[in-house]
Amino acid sequence: MRNVGRFALLAGLVLSTGACNTLDDAMVRVFGRSMRDQSSFDPYENTQLPAPGAVSFSSGNFPAARGEVNLGTPNAADYFVPDFTQAQTADPGNALLASLENPVPAAEASLARGEEIYNRNCAVCHGVEGIGTGAYVMEKWPALAAYNLAGETVQGYPDGYIYGMIRVGRGMMPSYGHAVTHFDRWNVVNYVRSLQARYNEAQGAPATTNGEN
Repeated sequence: MRNVGRFALLAGLVLSTGACNTLDDAMVRVFGRSMRDQSSFDPYENTQLPAPGAVSFSSGNFPAARGEVNLGTPNAADYFVPDFTQAQTADPGNALLASLENPVPAAEASLARGEEIYNRNCAVCHGVEGIGTGAYVMEKWPALAAYNLAGETVQGYPDGYIYGMIRVGRGMMPSYGHAVTHFDRWNVVNYVRSLQARYNEAQGAPATTNGEN
């Protein structure tokens, strides 16, 4: 009965004033806390990678076919990807990453999947159109204006290098290898190429990229 009385009092305060501050004050009186004052983090302020030895759902295992999930032994016979670190992604001309072959044709299904994954993981910092100035967190991180995925610089990157940045990160960009699966990384690469073609068309430039590498 005591709890019923408390909630009745809380409801009465809300209905009589409708003010958020009054609601917060009532929550503090009833529960000792409210959601007004709580810890929060800016993007990348407290980025933490998985614990060493942890195995995530997208740990790089290769399924028997695209669209399937393999939680067992990686099938390296179909497509081998060597290990590499941010030491390689620090150099856009790295020969190892440039040698990685994109196994996913840039068909409609790949672009649709790439757009979904891109908007879920990448757009917050690189913008929906791949232009850093359109990033959702641009106000807090003005330096994102320099990270233009659609522009000429990234157009010159090999597909394997973009794949590598997604997998292990580069500089301030954290690794997404634990969050984006092997084939989805290539789907994102294909979608980034489509953003570049769209950018070139808007600029009146030829829609060519280095995607053949």
